[in-house]
Amino acid sequence: MKKMIHSRRASLMTLVAALALAACGQEQAEAPQQGAQQESPPHKVEVAEVARQDIPLDKSYPSLLRSDDEVTLVARVNGFLEERHFEPGQMVEEGDRLYTIEPDLYQATVNQREADLQSARAELSRAQRDAQRFEQLLSQNSVSRQQYDQALADQRVAQANVAQAEAALTSANLDLGYSQVTAPVSGMIGLSQINVGNLVTSGTELATITPLDPLEVRFQLPQRDAFELRRQLSDGIQAADISARLSIPGISGGEDSELEGHLDFLGSSVDRDTSTVQATATFENPEASVLPGQFVRVRIEGLKRFDVIAVPEIAVTQGLMGPQVYVLDEENKARERTVTLGELAGPWLIIQDGLAPGDRVIVGDPAGLEAGRAIDPQPFSGNAEALVEEREQEQSQEQAEEAQALEGAAEGQTAEGEEGTQ
Repeated sequence: MKKMIHSRRASLMTLVAALALAACGQEQAEAPQQGAQQESPPHKVEVAEVARQDIPLDKSYPSLLRSDDEVTLVARVNGFLEERHFEPGQMVEEGDRLYTIEPDLYQATVNQREADLQSARAELSRAQRDAQRFEQLLSQNSVSRQQYDQALADQRVAQANVAQAEAALTSANLDLGYSQVTAPVSGMIGLSQINVGNLVTSGTELATITPLDPLEVRFQLPQRDAFELRRQLSDGIQAADISARLSIPGISGGEDSELEGHLDFLGSSVDRDTSTVQATATFENPEASVLPGQFVRVRIEGLKRFDVIAVPEIAVTQGLMGPQVYVLDEENKARERTVTLGELAGPWLIIQDGLAPGDRVIVGDPAGLEAGRAIDPQPFSGNAEALVEEREQEQSQEQAEEAQALEGAAEGQTAEGEEGTQ
Protein backbone atom coordinates (compact mmCIF):
# COMPACT_ATOMS: atom_id res chain seq x y z
CA MET A 1 0.00 0.00 0.00
CA LYS A 2 2.82 2.43 0.92
CA LYS A 3 4.61 1.56 -2.29
CA MET A 4 1.51 2.50 -4.28
CA ILE A 5 1.23 5.90 -2.47
CA HIS A 6 4.91 6.62 -3.03
CA SER A 7 4.51 5.68 -6.67
CA ARG A 8 1.55 8.04 -7.10
CA ARG A 9 3.44 10.87 -5.37
CA ALA A 10 6.41 10.29 -7.63
CA SER A 11 4.14 10.43 -10.65
CA LEU A 12 2.56 13.71 -9.47
CA MET A 13 5.97 15.25 -8.83
CA THR A 14 7.10 14.24 -12.28
CA LEU A 15 3.95 15.76 -13.83
CA VAL A 16 4.35 19.04 -11.90
CA ALA A 17 7.99 19.29 -12.94
CA ALA A 18 7.06 18.67 -16.55
CA LEU A 19 4.37 21.33 -16.45
CA ALA A 20 6.78 23.79 -14.84
CA LEU A 21 9.38 23.15 -17.50
CA ALA A 22 6.76 23.56 -20.21
CA ALA A 23 5.60 26.86 -18.68
CA CYS A 24 9.16 28.14 -18.48
CA GLY A 25 9.72 27.18 -22.06
CA GLN A 26 6.56 29.01 -23.11
CA GLU A 27 7.56 32.15 -21.18
CA GLN A 28 11.01 32.02 -22.70
CA ALA A 29 9.44 31.66 -26.16
CA GLU A 30 7.02 34.57 -25.57
CA ALA A 31 9.72 36.88 -24.16
CA PRO A 32 11.70 37.13 -27.42
CA GLN A 33 8.45 37.72 -29.32
CA GLN A 34 7.46 40.62 -27.00
CA GLY A 35 10.99 41.96 -27.19
CA ALA A 36 10.78 41.80 -30.97
CA GLN A 37 7.49 43.76 -30.89
CA GLN A 38 8.96 46.46 -28.60
CA GLU A 39 12.02 46.82 -30.82
CA SER A 40 10.04 47.89 -33.91
CA PRO A 41 11.95 50.14 -36.34
CA PRO A 42 11.76 53.92 -35.71
CA HIS A 43 8.91 55.78 -37.39
CA LYS A 44 10.04 58.09 -40.19
CA VAL A 45 8.37 61.49 -39.99
CA GLU A 46 9.27 65.15 -40.64
CA VAL A 47 10.64 67.03 -37.63
CA ALA A 48 11.27 70.77 -37.34
CA GLU A 49 13.28 72.69 -34.77
CA VAL A 50 11.18 75.48 -33.26
CA ALA A 51 12.36 79.05 -33.90
CA ARG A 52 10.68 82.42 -33.71
CA GLN A 53 9.65 83.80 -37.07
CA ASP A 54 7.38 86.27 -38.85
CA ILE A 55 4.22 84.53 -40.03
CA PRO A 56 2.02 86.03 -42.80
CA LEU A 57 -1.66 86.00 -41.95
CA ASP A 58 -4.46 84.94 -44.26
CA LYS A 59 -7.38 86.98 -42.92
CA SER A 60 -10.33 88.66 -44.57
CA TYR A 61 -12.73 91.33 -43.36
CA PRO A 62 -16.38 91.90 -44.30
CA SER A 63 -17.23 95.15 -46.02
CA LEU A 64 -19.84 96.94 -48.09
CA LEU A 65 -18.76 98.26 -51.47
CA ARG A 66 -19.25 101.96 -52.03
CA SER A 67 -18.35 104.62 -54.56
CA ASP A 68 -17.18 107.79 -52.84
CA ASP A 69 -17.20 109.77 -56.10
CA GLU A 70 -20.93 109.22 -56.72
CA VAL A 71 -22.54 112.47 -57.88
CA THR A 72 -26.17 113.60 -57.95
CA LEU A 73 -26.75 116.01 -60.84
CA VAL A 74 -28.68 119.12 -59.79
CA ALA A 75 -30.06 121.89 -62.01
CA ARG A 76 -28.39 125.25 -61.33
CA VAL A 77 -30.70 127.42 -63.49
CA ASN A 78 -34.44 127.75 -64.04
CA GLY A 79 -36.09 126.79 -67.30
CA PHE A 80 -37.75 124.08 -69.35
CA LEU A 81 -35.83 120.85 -69.92
CA GLU A 82 -35.41 120.76 -73.70
CA GLU A 83 -33.19 117.69 -74.33
CA ARG A 84 -31.74 114.61 -72.67
CA HIS A 85 -28.56 113.32 -74.29
CA PHE A 86 -28.16 109.88 -72.67
CA GLU A 87 -29.92 106.61 -72.00
CA PRO A 88 -30.36 105.41 -68.39
CA GLY A 89 -27.70 102.88 -67.42
CA GLN A 90 -25.25 104.22 -69.97
CA MET A 91 -21.57 104.71 -69.17
CA VAL A 92 -20.74 108.42 -69.52
CA GLU A 93 -17.38 110.17 -69.54
CA GLU A 94 -16.44 113.30 -67.66
CA GLY A 95 -17.50 116.34 -69.70
CA ASP A 96 -20.22 114.56 -71.71
CA ARG A 97 -23.34 116.70 -72.26
CA LEU A 98 -26.36 115.20 -70.48
CA TYR A 99 -29.19 117.80 -70.37
CA THR A 100 -30.11 121.05 -72.14
CA ILE A 101 -32.17 123.58 -70.15
CA GLU A 102 -33.54 126.41 -72.34
CA PRO A 103 -30.17 127.83 -73.47
CA ASP A 104 -31.70 130.48 -75.78
CA LEU A 105 -33.02 132.39 -72.78
CA TYR A 106 -29.58 132.57 -71.20
CA GLN A 107 -27.89 133.33 -74.50
CA ALA A 108 -30.14 136.38 -74.80
CA THR A 109 -29.11 137.48 -71.32
CA VAL A 110 -25.47 137.11 -72.29
CA ASN A 111 -26.04 139.30 -75.36
CA GLN A 112 -27.69 141.95 -73.20
CA ARG A 113 -24.82 141.91 -70.69
CA GLU A 114 -22.30 142.26 -73.49
CA ALA A 115 -24.13 145.35 -74.72
CA ASP A 116 -24.17 146.78 -71.20
CA LEU A 117 -20.43 146.23 -70.99
CA GLN A 118 -19.82 148.03 -74.27
CA SER A 119 -21.89 150.99 -73.06
CA ALA A 120 -19.98 151.12 -69.77
CA ARG A 121 -16.67 151.05 -71.56
CA ALA A 122 -17.75 153.89 -73.85
CA GLU A 123 -18.79 155.97 -70.85
CA LEU A 124 -15.45 155.22 -69.20
CA SER A 125 -13.60 156.39 -72.29
CA ARG A 126 -15.50 159.70 -72.27
CA ALA A 127 -14.88 160.20 -68.55
CA GLN A 128 -11.16 159.58 -68.99
CA ARG A 129 -10.94 162.18 -71.78
CA ASP A 130 -12.85 164.71 -69.67
CA ALA A 131 -10.53 164.09 -66.71
CA GLN A 132 -7.46 164.68 -68.90
CA ARG A 133 -8.95 167.84 -70.38
CA PHE A 134 -9.86 169.29 -66.98
CA GLU A 135 -6.36 168.50 -65.73
CA GLN A 136 -4.88 170.68 -68.52
CA LEU A 137 -7.39 173.46 -67.91
CA LEU A 138 -6.65 173.39 -64.21
CA SER A 139 -2.96 173.97 -64.92
CA GLN A 140 -4.00 177.05 -66.96
CA ASN A 141 -6.38 178.24 -64.20
CA SER A 142 -9.27 177.93 -66.68
CA VAL A 143 -11.43 175.70 -64.43
CA SER A 144 -11.83 175.44 -60.72
CA ARG A 145 -10.41 172.73 -58.55
CA GLN A 146 -13.95 171.57 -57.81
CA GLN A 147 -14.70 170.98 -61.49
CA TYR A 148 -11.51 168.94 -61.86
CA ASP A 149 -12.37 166.79 -58.82
CA GLN A 150 -15.85 166.17 -60.28
CA ALA A 151 -14.27 164.96 -63.55
CA LEU A 152 -12.06 162.53 -61.63
CA ALA A 153 -15.07 161.25 -59.70
CA ASP A 154 -16.99 160.68 -62.94
CA GLN A 155 -14.03 158.71 -64.26
CA ARG A 156 -13.96 156.44 -61.20
CA VAL A 157 -17.75 155.88 -61.44
CA ALA A 158 -17.33 154.91 -65.07
CA GLN A 159 -14.57 152.45 -64.13
CA ALA A 160 -16.85 150.89 -61.49
CA ASN A 161 -19.66 150.58 -64.03
CA VAL A 162 -17.32 148.72 -66.38
CA ALA A 163 -16.35 146.31 -63.60
CA GLN A 164 -20.00 145.79 -62.74
CA ALA A 165 -20.90 145.12 -66.37
CA GLU A 166 -18.02 142.64 -66.66
CA ALA A 167 -19.25 140.79 -63.55
CA ALA A 168 -22.81 140.70 -64.90
CA LEU A 169 -21.51 139.28 -68.19
CA THR A 170 -19.50 136.63 -66.33
CA SER A 171 -22.60 135.62 -64.34
CA ALA A 172 -24.67 135.45 -67.52
CA ASN A 173 -22.05 133.24 -69.17
CA LEU A 174 -22.06 130.96 -66.14
CA ASP A 175 -25.84 130.60 -66.35
CA LEU A 176 -25.51 129.90 -70.07
CA GLY A 177 -22.99 127.18 -69.24
CA TYR A 178 -25.26 125.73 -66.57
CA SER A 179 -28.02 125.43 -69.18
CA GLN A 180 -25.90 122.61 -70.61
CA VAL A 181 -25.60 120.00 -67.85
CA THR A 182 -22.42 117.95 -68.27
CA ALA A 183 -21.01 114.94 -66.42
CA PRO A 184 -18.64 116.00 -63.61
CA VAL A 185 -17.25 112.44 -63.32
CA SER A 186 -17.11 109.28 -65.39
CA GLY A 187 -19.40 106.41 -64.47
CA MET A 188 -22.79 104.82 -64.97
CA ILE A 189 -25.74 107.20 -65.02
CA GLY A 190 -29.03 106.17 -63.49
CA LEU A 191 -32.64 106.96 -64.30
CA SER A 192 -33.58 110.52 -65.16
CA GLN A 193 -35.70 112.10 -62.44
CA ILE A 194 -37.18 114.75 -64.78
CA ASN A 195 -38.73 114.19 -68.18
CA VAL A 196 -38.10 116.37 -71.19
CA GLY A 197 -40.50 119.31 -71.33
CA ASN A 198 -40.83 119.78 -67.57
CA LEU A 199 -39.91 123.01 -65.84
CA VAL A 200 -36.88 122.71 -63.59
CA THR A 201 -35.65 125.15 -60.99
CA SER A 202 -32.30 125.64 -59.36
CA GLY A 203 -31.77 122.69 -57.01
CA THR A 204 -33.92 120.16 -58.91
CA GLU A 205 -32.29 116.69 -58.88
CA LEU A 206 -31.85 115.31 -62.38
CA ALA A 207 -29.94 111.99 -62.18
CA THR A 208 -27.12 110.18 -60.37
CA ILE A 209 -23.74 109.16 -61.79
CA THR A 210 -21.95 106.30 -60.04
CA PRO A 211 -18.25 105.79 -60.88
CA LEU A 212 -17.49 102.07 -61.08
CA ASP A 213 -13.76 102.13 -61.77
CA PRO A 214 -12.08 102.31 -59.38
CA LEU A 215 -14.12 101.26 -56.37
CA GLU A 216 -13.32 102.20 -52.80
CA VAL A 217 -13.91 99.75 -49.97
CA ARG A 218 -14.12 100.81 -46.34
CA PHE A 219 -13.68 98.13 -43.69
CA GLN A 220 -12.81 97.72 -40.03
CA LEU A 221 -9.55 96.11 -38.89
CA PRO A 222 -9.28 94.56 -35.41
CA GLN A 223 -6.92 96.74 -33.40
CA ARG A 224 -4.20 94.08 -33.20
CA ASP A 225 -4.17 93.64 -36.97
CA ALA A 226 -4.11 97.41 -37.37
CA PHE A 227 -1.14 97.71 -35.00
CA GLU A 228 0.80 95.02 -36.86
CA LEU A 229 0.00 96.73 -40.17
CA ARG A 230 1.09 100.11 -38.83
CA ARG A 231 4.31 98.45 -37.69
CA GLN A 232 4.98 97.49 -41.31
CA LEU A 233 4.18 101.03 -42.47
CA SER A 234 6.65 102.43 -39.93
CA ASP A 235 9.41 100.35 -41.56
CA GLY A 236 9.29 102.55 -44.66
CA ILE A 237 6.56 100.72 -46.57
CA GLN A 238 3.88 102.97 -48.07
CA ALA A 239 0.18 102.16 -47.78
CA ALA A 240 -0.07 101.90 -51.58
CA ASP A 241 2.64 99.20 -51.51
CA ILE A 242 0.41 96.88 -49.47
CA SER A 243 -1.76 94.90 -51.86
CA ALA A 244 -5.31 93.82 -51.18
CA ARG A 245 -7.74 91.37 -52.74
CA LEU A 246 -11.47 91.71 -52.96
CA SER A 247 -13.48 88.48 -52.88
CA ILE A 248 -16.99 88.69 -54.35
CA PRO A 249 -19.34 85.77 -53.56
CA GLY A 250 -20.55 83.93 -56.64
CA ILE A 251 -24.13 84.39 -57.78
CA SER A 252 -26.45 81.35 -57.94
CA GLY A 253 -23.75 78.94 -56.88
CA GLY A 254 -21.16 80.32 -59.29
CA GLU A 255 -17.48 80.69 -58.53
CA ASP A 256 -16.26 83.57 -56.42
CA SER A 257 -14.42 86.31 -58.27
CA GLU A 258 -11.57 88.53 -57.13
CA LEU A 259 -10.31 92.03 -57.79
CA GLU A 260 -6.81 93.26 -57.07
CA GLY A 261 -6.13 96.60 -55.41
CA HIS A 262 -4.08 98.33 -52.77
CA LEU A 263 -4.46 99.86 -49.33
CA ASP A 264 -5.23 103.58 -49.35
CA PHE A 265 -5.70 104.60 -45.74
CA LEU A 266 -5.25 103.25 -42.23
CA GLY A 267 -6.89 105.14 -39.39
CA SER A 268 -4.96 106.59 -36.48
CA SER A 269 -7.50 105.93 -33.73
CA VAL A 270 -9.39 102.96 -32.29
CA ASP A 271 -13.16 103.04 -32.20
CA ARG A 272 -14.25 102.85 -28.57
CA ASP A 273 -17.38 100.84 -29.30
CA THR A 274 -15.94 98.19 -31.63
CA SER A 275 -12.19 98.24 -30.81
CA THR A 276 -11.48 98.43 -34.53
CA VAL A 277 -9.56 100.79 -36.80
CA GLN A 278 -10.96 102.27 -40.02
CA ALA A 279 -9.18 101.35 -43.26
CA THR A 280 -9.85 101.86 -46.96
CA ALA A 281 -8.64 100.11 -50.09
CA THR A 282 -9.12 100.86 -53.79
CA PHE A 283 -9.75 98.23 -56.46
CA GLU A 284 -9.69 98.48 -60.24
CA ASN A 285 -13.02 97.48 -61.80
CA PRO A 286 -12.54 98.08 -65.55
CA GLU A 287 -15.37 95.83 -66.72
CA ALA A 288 -17.82 97.10 -64.10
CA SER A 289 -18.31 93.51 -62.96
CA VAL A 290 -18.85 94.66 -59.37
CA LEU A 291 -21.41 97.24 -58.28
CA PRO A 292 -21.55 99.42 -55.17
CA GLY A 293 -23.78 98.09 -52.43
CA GLN A 294 -22.50 94.48 -52.66
CA PHE A 295 -21.26 92.72 -49.54
CA VAL A 296 -17.70 91.53 -50.06
CA ARG A 297 -14.64 90.37 -48.13
CA VAL A 298 -11.32 92.19 -48.19
CA ARG A 299 -8.04 90.36 -47.69
CA ILE A 300 -4.87 92.33 -46.93
CA GLU A 301 -1.73 90.68 -48.27
CA GLY A 302 1.48 91.11 -46.34
CA LEU A 303 -0.15 91.32 -42.92
CA LYS A 304 2.07 89.44 -40.47
CA ARG A 305 2.53 88.38 -36.88
CA PHE A 306 6.08 89.19 -35.86
CA ASP A 307 8.48 87.08 -33.76
CA VAL A 308 6.07 84.24 -32.96
CA ILE A 309 6.32 80.46 -32.62
CA ALA A 310 4.24 78.53 -35.12
CA VAL A 311 3.89 74.94 -36.31
CA PRO A 312 2.05 73.43 -39.27
CA GLU A 313 -1.62 72.99 -38.42
CA ILE A 314 -1.40 69.26 -39.15
CA ALA A 315 1.08 68.81 -36.26
CA VAL A 316 -1.51 69.72 -33.61
CA THR A 317 -3.74 66.96 -32.19
CA GLN A 318 -6.27 66.80 -29.38
CA GLY A 319 -5.06 65.15 -26.18
CA LEU A 320 -6.58 64.48 -22.77
CA MET A 321 -5.33 67.83 -21.48
CA GLY A 322 -6.29 69.77 -24.61
CA PRO A 323 -4.39 70.63 -27.80
CA GLN A 324 -1.00 68.96 -27.99
CA VAL A 325 1.99 68.33 -30.24
CA TYR A 326 4.61 65.59 -30.25
CA VAL A 327 8.17 66.61 -29.46
CA LEU A 328 11.37 64.54 -29.51
CA ASP A 329 13.40 63.92 -26.40
CA GLU A 330 17.17 63.34 -26.32
CA GLU A 331 16.68 59.69 -27.34
CA ASN A 332 14.55 60.66 -30.37
CA LYS A 333 11.39 59.33 -28.78
CA ALA A 334 8.00 61.00 -29.14
CA ARG A 335 6.67 62.86 -26.11
CA GLU A 336 3.34 64.63 -25.74
CA ARG A 337 3.39 68.37 -25.07
CA THR A 338 0.23 70.34 -24.24
CA VAL A 339 0.15 73.75 -25.96
CA THR A 340 -1.96 76.91 -26.00
CA LEU A 341 -3.15 77.82 -29.47
CA GLY A 342 -3.17 81.25 -31.07
CA GLU A 343 -4.33 82.37 -34.52
CA LEU A 344 -4.51 80.26 -37.64
CA ALA A 345 -2.29 81.75 -40.35
CA GLY A 346 -2.97 79.75 -43.50
CA PRO A 347 -1.37 76.29 -43.01
CA TRP A 348 0.43 77.51 -39.87
CA LEU A 349 -0.91 77.61 -36.32
CA ILE A 350 0.58 80.13 -33.91
CA ILE A 351 1.50 78.64 -30.51
CA GLN A 352 1.14 81.03 -27.59
CA ASP A 353 2.49 78.74 -24.86
CA GLY A 354 3.97 75.26 -24.48
CA LEU A 355 6.90 75.43 -26.90
CA ALA A 356 10.24 77.18 -26.77
CA PRO A 357 12.92 77.85 -29.38
CA GLY A 358 15.03 74.74 -29.88
CA ASP A 359 12.26 72.20 -29.25
CA ARG A 360 12.02 69.53 -31.92
CA VAL A 361 8.41 69.13 -33.03
CA ILE A 362 7.01 66.36 -35.19
CA VAL A 363 5.36 68.30 -38.02
CA GLY A 364 4.49 65.37 -40.27
CA ASP A 365 1.32 63.30 -40.15
CA PRO A 366 0.76 62.42 -36.46
CA ALA A 367 -1.41 59.39 -37.28
CA GLY A 368 -0.22 56.32 -35.38
CA LEU A 369 2.09 58.28 -33.08
CA GLU A 370 2.14 57.55 -29.36
CA ALA A 371 4.26 58.62 -26.46
CA GLY A 372 7.55 56.71 -26.24
CA ARG A 373 7.69 55.61 -29.86
CA ALA A 374 11.10 55.81 -31.46
CA ILE A 375 11.31 58.37 -34.28
CA ASP A 376 13.61 58.56 -37.27
CA PRO A 377 13.54 62.37 -37.78
CA GLN A 378 13.34 63.53 -41.37
CA PRO A 379 14.21 67.09 -42.44
CA PHE A 380 11.29 69.50 -42.85
CA SER A 381 11.32 71.63 -45.99
CA GLY A 382 9.43 74.47 -44.31
CA ASN A 383 6.49 74.16 -46.71
CA ALA A 384 3.54 73.63 -44.38
CA GLU A 385 1.05 73.96 -47.21
CA ALA A 386 2.60 70.98 -49.00
CA LEU A 387 2.25 68.89 -45.84
CA VAL A 388 -1.43 69.73 -45.54
CA GLU A 389 -2.07 68.99 -49.21
CA GLU A 390 -0.26 65.67 -48.96
CA ARG A 391 -2.31 64.68 -45.91
CA GLU A 392 -5.54 65.70 -47.63
CA GLN A 393 -4.66 63.54 -50.64
CA GLU A 394 -3.93 60.59 -48.38
CA GLN A 395 -7.24 61.02 -46.59
CA SER A 396 -9.09 61.26 -49.90
CA GLN A 397 -7.40 58.07 -51.09
CA GLU A 398 -8.25 56.29 -47.83
CA GLN A 399 -11.87 57.39 -48.09
CA ALA A 400 -12.04 56.19 -51.68
CA GLU A 401 -10.61 52.78 -50.70
CA GLU A 402 -13.06 52.46 -47.80
CA ALA A 403 -15.96 53.37 -50.08
CA GLN A 404 -14.77 50.81 -52.62
CA ALA A 405 -14.48 48.13 -49.93
CA LEU A 406 -17.96 48.89 -48.60
CA GLU A 407 -19.34 48.75 -52.13
CA GLY A 408 -17.65 45.37 -52.71
CA ALA A 409 -19.01 44.02 -49.42
CA ALA A 410 -22.51 45.19 -50.31
CA GLU A 411 -22.29 43.49 -53.70
CA GLY A 412 -21.10 40.27 -52.03
CA GLN A 413 -24.02 40.29 -49.59
CA THR A 414 -26.43 40.88 -52.46
CA ALA A 415 -24.97 37.95 -54.40
CA GLU A 416 -25.21 35.64 -51.34
CA GLY A 417 -28.82 36.70 -50.85
CA GLU A 418 -29.67 35.92 -54.45
CA GLU A 419 -28.02 32.46 -54.18
CA GLY A 420 -29.94 31.73 -50.97
CA THR A 421 -33.17 32.70 -52.69
CA GLN A 422 -32.44 30.35 -55.56
